[in-house]
Amino acid sequence: MTTIPPDLTLDQIMARFNTDDTARAYLEGVRWPNGPVCAHCGNADSARIYVIAANPAKGVRAGLRECKECGKQFTVTVGTIFEDSKIPLRKWLVAWYMLCSSKKGVSALQMQRMLDLGSYRSAWFMMHRIRFALRDAVFGGGGGTVEADETVIGGKERNKHKSKRKPKNIGAVGKQVVFTMVERGGRARSFHVPNVTATRLAQSCACTLLGTAPL
Repeated sequence: MTTIPPDLTLDQIMARFNTDDTARAYLEGVRWPNGPVCAHCGNADSARIYVIAANPAKGVRAGLRECKECGKQFTVTVGTIFEDSKIPLRKWLVAWYMLCSSKKGVSALQMQRMLDLGSYRSAWFMMHRIRFALRDAVFGGGGGTVEADETVIGGKERNKHKSKRKPKNIGAVGKQVVFTMVERGGRARSFHVPNVTATRLAQSCACTLLGTAPL
């Protein structure tokens, strides 16, 4: 895992992350300290995750992997604020540094100028995503009870066009599962989960709920 000394200057940060490859390697070390984990099914068996060689000519991006458990492809940015962003990773990490190290904050216009972004909207987009990621990630810090439940979201088959109806889609079949945690008198956090199993819901609780909070 790549480590960063505590007191780096902006020039040193930009030199350390001067390419997208070095920025990606750092993110992989932070997110996957024990090896890659599938962002879709949670598979962490390195023998069942394969690296796909980058091929710009065929549109294959660097850092792409394929999970043999679920058959889906992913990179380290899937499921993060960097997902589906055309802004280079190296600029994302520099933006993190600028936003977190400035005592008086950084405007989106200044971010656009310093990182040479294509538009003010891109800088505004980056800063909102970074601030979203910096919010309090755990529940139950105040000692209050946290309630959790799941539900399914999806329309009824009889309301669909006749050509799209599937008679076998009864109950939760063919619908999306949403798991929500609510602090009594406080915030709520919702997640899309692929299935409702004790293991899957326990993982969601472990990632979000403070260990001492009553559930």
